[in-house]
Amino acid sequence: MVRNKLKRALRMTRYVIYRETLVDTKEHLYSFIGSFVGIALIAFIQSKTLAEIDNVFLIGSFGASSVLIFGAIQSPLAQPRNLVGGHVISAIIGVTIYKIMPNILWITAPLAVSLSIVMMQITKTLHPPGGAAALIAIIGTDKVKQLGYLYVLTPVLTGTLILLIVALVFNNLTPTRKYPTDRRFTNFLRKRKADLKT
Repeated sequence: MVRNKLKRALRMTRYVIYRETLVDTKEHLYSFIGSFVGIALIAFIQSKTLAEIDNVFLIGSFGASSVLIFGAIQSPLAQPRNLVGGHVISAIIGVTIYKIMPNILWITAPLAVSLSIVMMQITKTLHPPGGAAALIAIIGTDKVKQLGYLYVLTPVLTGTLILLIVALVFNNLTPTRKYPTDRRFTNFLRKRKADLKT
């Protein structure tokens, strides 16, 4: 009897703690394919324009976003508003801080990340990898720094839009996966779909 209670307690604990990972193999496959396609597209496009070290940084940021939008699609931090807004706001802040104080790394790096966090909280676009977008604007190579505010458009905005489009496709292929979970965005997509049919 004690053994059964322990087994039951263990199952309950696993369910509560690891609820996000208790999905079937098909779900793992869609997460794998979606993240693979998204990161591959970003890497291919950015490898044509940026230095290898900059690609390492940016792919790291987008890799973290992929974990959220393909592996934890129900998370509020994974929703489209957070994905796009978090990266773009943080990139703008990073570029702005670099332009104001270009050579004071010990101040600019923490300032860019900290301001990004606060601005994402204020705008309700909190997305943890956004902090990396701000930091890359400060610590990137000269090529990234020379982009100035173009850094916000490409590679940051283009990369997030690629991830968003891939996530919208792969996260909605099965009835058990629904992305985004934000009703406003879902209603917008339904309306656009209905408009296209008429």
